[in-house]
Parts: sequence; C-alpha cells; structure tokens
Amino acid sequence: MQYSAKIIVYFISGNETILGDMEQKFGVNSIDLQELRDFCEQEGERVCYQKGELMECEGEPSRWFGLVTDGCFKYVTQGISDGKEHITWFSFEGEYVGDYPSCLHGHPSLTTIEAMLPSSVLRVSGEQLMQLFSQNRKTMQLRSIISEHLLSQARARYLDFHSASPRERYDLLLCRCPGIVEHLPLHAIASFLNLSPQQLSRIRRTVTFEE
Repeated sequence: MQYSAKIIVYFISGNETILGDMEQKFGVNSIDLQELRDFCEQEGERVCYQKGELMECEGEPSRWFGLVTDGCFKYVTQGISDGKEHITWFSFEGEYVGDYPSCLHGHPSLTTIEAMLPSSVLRVSGEQLMQLFSQNRKTMQLRSIISEHLLSQARARYLDFHSASPRERYDLLLCRCPGIVEHLPLHAIASFLNLSPQQLSRIRRTVTFEE
C-alpha cells in the first residue's frame, strides 16, 4: 500500500529507522538529534521502570527526559467528561521520552507517562537540559529544532486523523513498529488510533484475510 508524503509518523526518534516518506521530513538530512542522544548517553542515569510504573503524572511537576534503551512507554490523558484513559503517544526503544517542554521548567505535566513493559531509560532532568541548551549558540539551536520538530509531529498527527483512513493509520503504525501487536493490548492500540476495539478488530481480520 502506498501513502502520500503528507502521511507521516509523529514520534521523536533517536535512530534512523523511519520509513522513506517520514525520513524525508524528519530524517538525518532535515534534523540532527545526535547531539541530544550523545548527551543522554553521557550524562543520563540509567533508570529501570517496571510495567505500570510512572515516569510522569498528569498535573504534577514534570521533571524528566530521556532516551528509551529498552521497553515502551505510553502517554495517557483522562477524558474531560468520561474520565476514560486516552492514549495519545508512544515512545519505543531508541526514541526519546518525556513531557517536553514542560520538563524544562517543572511545569505541570500535560500527560501521564507510564511504562507498558519493563523498560529502561537514560534519564536526565529538565535542569540538565537547560544547562545543555545554554552552553553555546549551537545548543540553543538544538532547543529550537526540537520544538519545531514536536510542532511538526503534532500537526502531522492532527492531519492524519483527517486525511488517513482507520486502516491507513493502522498500517502506518505497523510499518513504524512491526511487533507492536505482540507487545501491546488491543485496547491500547485502538485508543492511540482513536478507534474502538471493535473497529480495530475488524481491521485486523481484514488484514489477516488479505495475507
């Protein structure tokens, strides 16, 4: 199945394993996050999280940022009227995790960040990041690049909900993370794709038949 260049994945990535169309926008030629990765590897503390353990809690001061070296985290917010859990984001191995830029200033976290599997992170504090950004002009530019990158990702995710069908959103996620269906429960994937579990089940049955 082919996709237009505007349908892209919306994660900060610490590696270069992004699909072609996505790499054109967020790949090594357009955004260089190697310095951020190096900083996490050199200055970060390796912290292990058990399944269900929180890195950040919605509404509480945000403190942490890091590079996921193993496992997976979900970003969760509570529905305003129904109080249900809504998954808005995932961070997988090789990607960055944190409520950025809230962590830079200790602002209340906009989301709960929870380990979905036993996971480990090379973790730095928001204060450490601020010290990095204040070192010189190049690191100040890194801060701007990250902010622009996040804005582009959020915009792409918003556009995907309007331009990509439920099946296309599911296919994009499988291309991005081929093993996700083996590791995450159906309801979590459905929540992220803004689908009901029943809708996702029908899509998965269709995929099975096509294979």
